[in-house]
Amino acid sequence: MNDLAWWQEQTQFLVQEVEELAGQLSFEQERQAILRPYLVPKVKRGIIGKSRYAVKLRADIKAAAESTTPVLLFGEPGLEKDNMAALIHFGSSCRHELMVKVNCATLQANGKELFGRAGGRLGLLAALGRGTLLLNNIQDLPEPLLPAIVALMQTGQYRPLSRPGEALPPLQSHQARIIAIAETIVPPLDKLFPQTIKIPPLRVRKADIEDYVHYYLSLSCRAKRLETIPITPEALRKLQAYDFPNNLRELSNLVERAVTQLQGSRQITEEILWPSQSKKQQFRWNLLNPYPALRRFLRSAWWPDRLNYGITLWAFPAIVTILFFGPQHRLDNFALNLFWAWWWPLVLLGFPVVGRLWCAVCPFMIYGEITQKLALWLRPLGLKKWPRQAAETWGGWFLFGLFALILLWEELWDLLDTAYLSACLLLLITAGAMIFSALFERRFWCRYLCPIGGMNGLFAKLAVTELRAQQGTCSAECNTYQCYKGGPQKGEGQETLGCPLYSHPAQLEDNRDCVLCMTCLKACPHRSVEFNLRPPAIELWTTHRPRAYEVALLFLLLGNVFLHRLPELRWEWGLDFDLQAFGPHALAALLALALPVLLPLGAYYLIPRCPTGTKVSFVNLAYGYLPLVWAGNLAHYLRLGLGEAGTVLPLAIHTFGGSGESWPVLMAHPAVIAFLQGVVLLLGALWSMFITQKLGKQSFTRLLPQHVTICLFLGAFWHLIL
Repeated sequence: MNDLAWWQEQTQFLVQEVEELAGQLSFEQERQAILRPYLVPKVKRGIIGKSRYAVKLRADIKAAAESTTPVLLFGEPGLEKDNMAALIHFGSSCRHELMVKVNCATLQANGKELFGRAGGRLGLLAALGRGTLLLNNIQDLPEPLLPAIVALMQTGQYRPLSRPGEALPPLQSHQARIIAIAETIVPPLDKLFPQTIKIPPLRVRKADIEDYVHYYLSLSCRAKRLETIPITPEALRKLQAYDFPNNLRELSNLVERAVTQLQGSRQITEEILWPSQSKKQQFRWNLLNPYPALRRFLRSAWWPDRLNYGITLWAFPAIVTILFFGPQHRLDNFALNLFWAWWWPLVLLGFPVVGRLWCAVCPFMIYGEITQKLALWLRPLGLKKWPRQAAETWGGWFLFGLFALILLWEELWDLLDTAYLSACLLLLITAGAMIFSALFERRFWCRYLCPIGGMNGLFAKLAVTELRAQQGTCSAECNTYQCYKGGPQKGEGQETLGCPLYSHPAQLEDNRDCVLCMTCLKACPHRSVEFNLRPPAIELWTTHRPRAYEVALLFLLLGNVFLHRLPELRWEWGLDFDLQAFGPHALAALLALALPVLLPLGAYYLIPRCPTGTKVSFVNLAYGYLPLVWAGNLAHYLRLGLGEAGTVLPLAIHTFGGSGESWPVLMAHPAVIAFLQGVVLLLGALWSMFITQKLGKQSFTRLLPQHVTICLFLGAFWHLIL
């Protein structure tokens, strides 16, 4: 009897065990069925790279793996944030538990997938147990679900769903660790995560691009059963110069595409890689690549040092001496002819082609540099640092005022036909360069205070060329900044004193702060510096930053065209003032400089606002007049350049007392001069209308007041100059 009872007891126990195991198996099968579509089986890869960003990211992930609190991973698309969440889970003490990833955009508004239904199908939280729940893109959570997720984060509890008419089921606690991924800020949730890891985008991790490229190449080649393919340094620099808006996803696809396109080639070259170009780098062609002789010349001692110290240094005092002691009229003095009939037309013609190139061989700063060397010899402790804030605020207005005084002096004292006064002008500008070079390091005068440099920087924005550097290469490979700071020879980089204007070529936004001295090109050991051909004036509607003092200088130069034509204005309008009397002449000159700006101001206030209520500022839109102002000044000086510049040889003989009658003279016919002046004015007006459209970002009819103003100025210039 006892034996039978014992067997019955054992049988009942075994039945209970089998039923319990069957229940557990059923639960596990249901659990696996629920979790399987969401499972994250393993980590794809670790954090690649050796940059400081990569090092910090590894440390942040390690710290998150050592705790069990919720984590928010924040970053742009394409950064493999889900893989970093996997690194946290599989590096933690819960690595043997399951991890699931839920795309928040696909969740139902009631959260059925997460919370389950009372008496029905389990939710992910109940099925997961002590595992890790990854909420991918929480910014896409359905809005009705947001309060339940907030409550889950705050209390660790949730309520399963119930059917209509049923009583609310009790709250349940969960044991899962929550990791969330966000690409934008979600205010209700952000503060609920004790740990937030910000994933840096690839554009700030340029130093890691090489490691990522080699990794993706090895993966792609292994998948295609190929030997690992090398990538050329030029191709790598091209990748480092690109910003990768889609980050690692885009880089991976680009490498995969390059391997597919190889077609038997043994290496990946820059021609195979074709990432989308950023706005700053579109439509650029680096002239240094197809013309290596140009690179050699610009990196040689000839540019510009030998030209400056071998020719300009000695020619400048000779010109000034001839201006002081030679004949005093332009038709008798070849130095005055060089200044007004050669220099002005040539420098104006050069602006749309080579920008501020003149500043690289400017005699004013050659003597400034000599003064600076003497000052450093007398004061070995060094020169003063630049007062950048004050210079940025007031320097432009200083050069504007100085330029206005020069224009008035030129008109009232007839500098065009008075040699010694022209010499005084040259010496005064040189004195400014020497004084400020003795006080401050590098070319402080050139960057902030020189009136000629201010005009050059303004018109250089129209240039078809630019000097820039590949930002990716500079960020990834350079840690000395020799182009900016100066330093000893490094690789193919030469020893230099650094940029004289304290401009980094990778950070330039327009041509204003580059004098094309090529110091950066000589100093760079990574071949990052580029001398680009580009669409004319493209910086004005892409990277340009408008400045009020530049606009004031622009309209001063606009008034300068009328200032040079005061006799014509007096005759055309029948004005009764005597240009031989200083007072009326000075008043007329001031009005000629000041009044033309009223027309653009009036036109601006007639331009309607956009439908959104916004309107481009006057300071920004005023740059639309820049080509017309350049054209008006060039058309004025073409008369001197084409009518008098060709007499320089006989004038040179005549200046020193000889007879130059037998020497050749080249002069254009007045009809040819008028034709070329008209072409320049028409091109300037059309160019101004085009830039106005680019800057205004409105329809042609909405910007019609400025276009009409451009046509009015064109008509006035045409009538006065031709």
